[in-house]
Amino acid sequence: MEDQTQAFKSGFVAVMGRPNVGKSTLINALLGQKVAAVSPRPQTTRKRQMGILNLAPGAKDDPANAQIVFVDTPGVHRPRHKLGELMNQEAAETLEDSDLILFVADASQPPQEDDQILFDLLSGLRRPAPVILALNKIDLIDADTLQGRKTAFAEGIPRAQIVPISATTGSQLDNLLAEIVDRLPEGLPFFPEEQVTDLYERDIAADLIREAALNLLRDEVPHGIAIRIDQFTERNRHGAYIEATLFVERESHKPIVIGKNGKMLKQIGTAARQEIEAMSGRKVFLRLRVKVRKNWRNDDKILRRFGY
Repeated sequence: MEDQTQAFKSGFVAVMGRPNVGKSTLINALLGQKVAAVSPRPQTTRKRQMGILNLAPGAKDDPANAQIVFVDTPGVHRPRHKLGELMNQEAAETLEDSDLILFVADASQPPQEDDQILFDLLSGLRRPAPVILALNKIDLIDADTLQGRKTAFAEGIPRAQIVPISATTGSQLDNLLAEIVDRLPEGLPFFPEEQVTDLYERDIAADLIREAALNLLRDEVPHGIAIRIDQFTERNRHGAYIEATLFVERESHKPIVIGKNGKMLKQIGTAARQEIEAMSGRKVFLRLRVKVRKNWRNDDKILRRFGY
């Protein structure tokens, strides 16, 4: 029994990167199911969220026997409001508490200004953890470009182990997992084997509603949207009944979110309901409404009320 305990590895892996490099997409791909909201808009992830992956012992020659607790952090950026400051603070705290840092970068682009912010953040950590640099989106570039990206990012994080991957195609994800497990400390699992996230269903539902809004609305609206779950009721064999409010910052945004004759809100509701049903494995009735909370991203009281 003692040998098994020593052989088992477990630890917390902070997943960091600038906005929109594919952190949440990668975590969903590694877990084999959706637990994090994904959209092409930057700053989709606003709160720290765990994705728990249990790797059971395989064949005799397969050393995988671990629990990896991925901690998806908000994309670090230059903040323009209090919400952005809170997101950056939460990301920095996660890095300090992790056993391993998984830096996700967009291989289709050279290092950006926000990447440099992260380079500086890593170099200033009081307790530096091992770093793996996952160069994502390699399916979008050729071999010569990839080599150039490796060199450019290695200058920013010289101590990182570089693993080129594609979260969307699944390329090299097994290699990435092997590198992660190799660097985790030995120890017992932190969570039950059947648990895949630290969020409740209502929290994931709120994220999936906001994801639908991010995917369907124009650029000037989405980041001013917050979701509040007002009711989440089980109806036995009839599934779940969910009521939610979408908060926007400006009166002019409300008709955009609702759309002509309520068309846009219906589209958001349909897209979100389908994702929630896929996540929960049961039928869902979803009712949405829209309200205005002016300048909520700079209001401490409202930010606390929304859980930030």
